[in-house]
Amino acid sequence: MSETGFPILSLVMALPLLGALATGAASDSNLAKKIALSVAGFELAATLFIVYLFNPGDSGFQLIERHIWVPTLNIEYLVGIDGISVLFLPMSALLTLVAVVASWNSVQYLPRFHFALLLALEGVTMGVFVALDMVLFFLFWELTLPPIFFLIGLWGIGPQRRGAAMKYTLFMLFGGVPLLFAIIMLAVNHAAQMHGSVPQNLTFSLPVLLDTPISDNWQTIIFLLLLAGFGVKAPLVPFHTWLPTTAMEAPAHMTALLTGLKLGAFGLLRYTMPLTPAASVEYTWVLGILGAITLIYGAMIALQQTNLRRLLAYASISHVGLVIIGIATLNMQGLQGAIFQLLNFTLIASCLMLIAGFIQHRLGSTEVIHLGGLAKVMPRLSAFFFLFAIASIGVPGASGFPAELLLIIGALNAHPSLGIAALMGAVLGASYMLSFMRRAFYGPVVHVSVSQLQDLRKRELGLLCVPALLVLLFGFFPNLILNTNKLTAEAWLTRLTNSSVVINGDYVRQNQELHETAHLSEPIK
Repeated sequence: MSETGFPILSLVMALPLLGALATGAASDSNLAKKIALSVAGFELAATLFIVYLFNPGDSGFQLIERHIWVPTLNIEYLVGIDGISVLFLPMSALLTLVAVVASWNSVQYLPRFHFALLLALEGVTMGVFVALDMVLFFLFWELTLPPIFFLIGLWGIGPQRRGAAMKYTLFMLFGGVPLLFAIIMLAVNHAAQMHGSVPQNLTFSLPVLLDTPISDNWQTIIFLLLLAGFGVKAPLVPFHTWLPTTAMEAPAHMTALLTGLKLGAFGLLRYTMPLTPAASVEYTWVLGILGAITLIYGAMIALQQTNLRRLLAYASISHVGLVIIGIATLNMQGLQGAIFQLLNFTLIASCLMLIAGFIQHRLGSTEVIHLGGLAKVMPRLSAFFFLFAIASIGVPGASGFPAELLLIIGALNAHPSLGIAALMGAVLGASYMLSFMRRAFYGPVVHVSVSQLQDLRKRELGLLCVPALLVLLFGFFPNLILNTNKLTAEAWLTRLTNSSVVINGDYVRQNQELHETAHLSEPIK
């Protein structure tokens, strides 16, 4: 692991939080908006600088920052990045910047508080991606709840917005319980391995826990706890019902953030699989079945939807299932495809939700019965929707194509049934997306108010251009993403396939091989 002299990761967490305080203390709403926009812009620049500093030739954690936080429990302020997490930082920063611009004129009630909450959410989300201490991670994970609760409850567009905010919060609190139990079990297991008293030998450091032997029974329990906790946030069926409700009640930019930032699936990649490698290999069939059910179920329900926002919510759930299938393949194609698809969520799914929000704001509805002929009166909006829609269904030339191709190939290599599920999901995805587009955008004008709609304004056009360009860029040059996480993905797979052997029911780590391939067990200097 490599350390850095300048605390750049702390900066990307602190900058939005300080910006939130400044925004909330601004003398008027216009100043608050300018502060929020400036902070979001500087945050994007800082995260791009992190990508510049990142060395893709090192598979271990980089830019490490370490300080003792709670000495009596050996809890540390420990942050760092690797090839899996590094690109999520600029993507999240870009998504937050887009959300600030998208809500520029649509928020009339308590605008200072609104933009302050957006920046606060960005800061704690950055913490989720860079935290390497499990308690620190859990703190950031739970701190995402208050901003989201207020952003949905106070600025939602539906009559049941407060109920939706409460439903989301209760689901996430429920998911936090198994996460906390798993974290405690990991720390207690480490203390037991050290053959000492629990308080003195506790540790929550991810690099240390990755190198701590865990018995087979404990691995199974921890794996299931982490799967349940992260599965709620992903979301996986049957924990998915909060997302369609939120999509209908929350403001468009908030729904874009929730569909774009798949923290639950990231948690499965970062924590569940590496911390319990033997159990993960043994129970890949569980992941595969959950992924296939989520993929097919989400797509089938999306086929029945007549509301664009609800359709996009189920489409997002379906694509999460495809990501889980990619993780369950335990091969290079599936893993890189899963990471690629998670990054695509921040570009494709979020922008589709924003466009749906633009339609809702202008027309007051996204029901297909009120749409029809949108392409004639809103050609620019329709063009952007068409671009992101074809990227969503994996048409060549867009970033969705290399991601889905890798996922399908990885699934076919892992097991024929996973490959068939992935192919069925791709076919169903094209069906519901193209069918709705035909009726809503290229059908006859059925509602008189449609003919009076205004096309995208300059501000809206500008905020969609950058994600659209990135979708095309990554579609034609996928190695820009794949080369960044290649070595880390190889080390991740090596850990799962070669880092443990079973001897009389006990899992024994092959520390030297792990050190040489993944650099995850190297001590912090």
